[in-house]
Amino acid sequence: MFDLEGRVAVVTGAGQNVGEGIARLFAQRGVAVAVNDLFPERAEAVAESIRKDGGNAHAAPFDVTDSAAVAEGMSELAASLGPVDILVNNAGVPPGMGVTQFREMDPAEWAKYVDLNLYGVLHCTKAVVDGMCERGWGRIITVSSGAGQTRLALGISLYGAGKGAALSFMRHFAMEVAGTGVTANTVALGLIDNHGDPTVTAAMARQVPVGRTGQSADIAPSVLFLASDEASWITGQILGVNGGNLMI
Repeated sequence: MFDLEGRVAVVTGAGQNVGEGIARLFAQRGVAVAVNDLFPERAEAVAESIRKDGGNAHAAPFDVTDSAAVAEGMSELAASLGPVDILVNNAGVPPGMGVTQFREMDPAEWAKYVDLNLYGVLHCTKAVVDGMCERGWGRIITVSSGAGQTRLALGISLYGAGKGAALSFMRHFAMEVAGTGVTANTVALGLIDNHGDPTVTAAMARQVPVGRTGQSADIAPSVLFLASDEASWITGQILGVNGGNLMI
């Protein structure tokens, strides 16, 4: 089951954390993986590590918020790896993102959340969807957050707004491509431990019904499933991977 041998995937924001875990699992399943990241050194480090482990990986350092850079990067990937079969829109946390109440935010900061969490998804999806439809097979998976579905009193209003916009886009977009062999789904994450601070991790874990925060290894299998042939009858859905933090 879940055989993706010979497929080509682009995973954005794959230079660390959840995106890196997704890229690694795909490579283990025979996928040729393009490791995208805003920072070239991170993309190349992950791609090189995957290659050392016997996988097929290619560094793809472009800015997903730049439509021209995305178009050029995707074109180069198609030439080197082949047509893109799977797109994972994982990039979503702007550099320097912090916890700030909306009333205290400078309006100049707003755009980075929308540019990355919505326009990044739009640019990358636009760059690959026509080819997928023409070939009659494709998987587009957006890694979002429960912050786009419910309220959190943390000071992440703009982050939640960008994630919510991407969730809505994916639902409508799934309807547009339904019947072409292309599916579009979203994975909405809960509290992920990317902090490394045991005190912060313990505080986060107390908020999760299953008693622990999420790890990269908890996310990648869900994305692998949605990318598989076995998930061909699933589209326009939001899969909550959150330890029970949000039950809807």
